[in-house]
Amino acid sequence: MVYKIPSATRIGHIHLKVSDLDRALEFYHGLLGFEIMQRYGSQAVFISAGGYHHHIGLNTWYSKDALPAPQHAAGLFHTAILYPERKDLALILKRLKDANYPLTGAADHGVSEALYLNDPDGNGVELYWDRPQRQWPVDEDGELQMVTEHLNLEELLSLNR
Repeated sequence: MVYKIPSATRIGHIHLKVSDLDRALEFYHGLLGFEIMQRYGSQAVFISAGGYHHHIGLNTWYSKDALPAPQHAAGLFHTAILYPERKDLALILKRLKDANYPLTGAADHGVSEALYLNDPDGNGVELYWDRPQRQWPVDEDGELQMVTEHLNLEELLSLNR
């Protein structure tokens, strides 16, 4: 029998190597709004959404003042941060726009709407909202048919008005 991971399993947290902890906190705490849960001196910090012990760990243990990881090498492609409602995605888009923080992309995936950007260390970040599962595109056999199509950012921003 093939082992199948329990359906209630979730990704608990990620831990990122960063070159400058204060600069990383300006992004993840100051811009994206994660709460600081615990600091480990000047070398690490755990941050969270909603009081969880941590969703993201940031550390400089092996990476203080280092250059970003090469883009064309094995490693993390991006961290995906799931927002509970579409209006929350619209709000973070407005924050990014107001801060002149550059996006690297945006897409409608049929199952979700996503914004793509890089953190100050060049780590990819996806900010997204999932559509209700009953709206996900499936083919005639019931298999999921994700897509990558244009996301209308102006229409998304209009949720803030």
